[in-house]
Amino acid sequence: MVVTAEMVKRLRDRTGAGIMDCKRALVESNGDEEKAIEILREKGLATAAKKAGRITAEGIVDSYIHGDGRIGVLVEVNVETDFAAKNKIFREFVRDIALQIAASKPEYISKEDIPAEVIEKEKEILRNQALNEGKPERIVDKIVEGRIEKYYQEVCLLEQPWIKDPDKTIKELLTEKIAVIGENIRIRRFARFEKGEGLGRKEENFAEEVMKQLNS
Repeated sequence: MVVTAEMVKRLRDRTGAGIMDCKRALVESNGDEEKAIEILREKGLATAAKKAGRITAEGIVDSYIHGDGRIGVLVEVNVETDFAAKNKIFREFVRDIALQIAASKPEYISKEDIPAEVIEKEKEILRNQALNEGKPERIVDKIVEGRIEKYYQEVCLLEQPWIKDPDKTIKELLTEKIAVIGENIRIRRFARFEKGEGLGRKEENFAEEVMKQLNS
């Protein structure tokens, strides 16, 4: 059974579940949308989106220091109740988010956090790149829209592939944890510090290094 993008979109619109979760459910149900909804409901994923509007007044601030102190991260993640904030699954999720920030260097939490002028400037650069590559002007706008999505994946935490499972985005991971814990979760803010940042130090693959440290 071939699962199309249209099938995934329709299921996502109906349930609010993540793209990959919808795709997996459709594969498991052999394309049966109603059965796929049942699968998502059993996993709690179809109702996770409904919790997104709830107030998150509790939570924790966690930190991660990499290796010999070259990278440090502070992140605040909120949840609805103090009880959930003490939950082991929630705390492991917060730690995973701190690791993600250390490894992947996001600049924003979501696409909505990027200032409009920054997006317009990036689109202008991408448009000029496409024109300089000799792409026909009639398709340049489509090319820019495709490339701006890749830009979002680079700079927005929620759009990034999870370093522990690149087939899953942080947004999808968040949705899963909301379903498991049963409360809304919000990644509120973070700060990432890197020793010597901006001083012309050699660029290094910190994502790879973080994963090596986790597996050692």
